[in-house]
Amino acid sequence: MVTGIPSIFAPTVRGTFYRAIDPAFRDAALAGSRSPGRYSRADQPTLYLSSSVDGVEAAMIAHRGARAAAREIVEVEVEAPGIVDLRDAHALEAAGIHLADAVAPWQEVVAAGETPRSWIVRDRLVGLGANGLIDPSRKSPGLWHLVLFRWNDVGAPTVRPHPFRPTPPAGPLA
Repeated sequence: MVTGIPSIFAPTVRGTFYRAIDPAFRDAALAGSRSPGRYSRADQPTLYLSSSVDGVEAAMIAHRGARAAAREIVEVEVEAPGIVDLRDAHALEAAGIHLADAVAPWQEVVAAGETPRSWIVRDRLVGLGANGLIDPSRKSPGLWHLVLFRWNDVGAPTVRPHPFRPTPPAGPLA
């Protein structure tokens, strides 16, 4: 860190995270998203993870109807430096981004052929050297998600699967 300039990065994020997958794509669970997402264009692989099973279920509420009916929740181990925590007002200010842009509606904007503000947030963070971000849950305050822009590459976060043992969802995810 350069003296007088605050770091935008949180301490390295480590631990077990969870991801809902279509069982037909189990072998590609760590390949990232296959379609546009809040922080990703269709051609930008992005790995969306949750810090808890409850977080996965909260995130899936927004995707009902857009995903396969059968879902499994898989566990992965993550070690991720270079993460910007969107819950940290100082990091947001230092990065020059606004939480309102990150949490603004995106699906309707993409459907209209426009660029959602959350994609601009990603572009800004990538330009600053971020490997990803911590995204606060909009459906369940207190829960959070880890969004990786890059992983399992030189200098990037590492993501490793647990031996396969899907966690059955507490309720329907479709």
